[in-house]
Amino acid sequence: MIAVADSKLARYAEEHHLAGLTAPTLEALAANRPGYSVDKAHRFLAFQRRINTELLQHRIITENRYTAWFRRGEQSFEQVRAFIVQFSVFSNQFLVAQLHKMINADTLEGMRASKEILANEIGVVFNAGRKPFSARDPDQEVDPELVSTEGTVEGGVFHFRAAHFEWLLRIAEKVGLGFQDLGSRRHGTLSTLHFCDELIRLYGNESYAIAQAASYAVENWAAAGFWQELIDGLNRYNARTGSKLPLAFFTWHDRLEAQHAQHTQEELEELYFTRDIDEDDFIRYGNEMLDGVAIFWDGLDEQRRELANFA
Repeated sequence: MIAVADSKLARYAEEHHLAGLTAPTLEALAANRPGYSVDKAHRFLAFQRRINTELLQHRIITENRYTAWFRRGEQSFEQVRAFIVQFSVFSNQFLVAQLHKMINADTLEGMRASKEILANEIGVVFNAGRKPFSARDPDQEVDPELVSTEGTVEGGVFHFRAAHFEWLLRIAEKVGLGFQDLGSRRHGTLSTLHFCDELIRLYGNESYAIAQAASYAVENWAAAGFWQELIDGLNRYNARTGSKLPLAFFTWHDRLEAQHAQHTQEELEELYFTRDIDEDDFIRYGNEMLDGVAIFWDGLDEQRRELANFA
């Protein structure tokens, strides 16, 4: 259930039986903005119930076998290395999908939103009203634990070492991997590359409707807790083996995704009220995107079992 802090909006939602809508949507309804009506709000809530049962119950959101195993912290050195390589391929190839999403945006606002993500991925630190790095050597280390997860890249400072790929490189170096071992498609398994290609096909699709369905699916997967499972597993691995793998790449993303869930819901509601949306297609393409996510994790699960057999 979405909590609404404004007491007037909360009363409005109660009076019109609209519990579950976000505050921006309730504000638009109360102000009678074009496209917004109580009848349409009730239709949206019915659609949301479909999403909750037909999309958000996808097995990769509710039961990820790989991350459930990973969380136990029983990984071998070889399994950790293999995980880092495949995750680096996904992380680096995501830039291609995000570029497609930016190019295929159908509004300036949408293009800017995609640029925000892309620019941050390649090293532009979010400007949150403070400048912890602006006066420093641009080539110095940028600790992701100290980098804001809020703000905008507008006025932000670029650092090579703030690129997310370089944060992963710091972890990789601890297990004997170098730049040449990471990120490129040649290092990806078939399942990892399938996921990367599905991100381009769906998340970066030319159709705004398909791209938004895929984006909603991806954000809900990302906010469902897998980052914390990876963090728990790596912390336990460090404690068990005496390793000192730096986890800031994972802890930063976990903090970021916790904020994205609310924004993603607001975007879905705005989409529903301001555009024509095919509910069946939205659920269909969202599930196709999650199927691609599942193949990535299933591939990692198969890989770790193979490595265990050779141990």
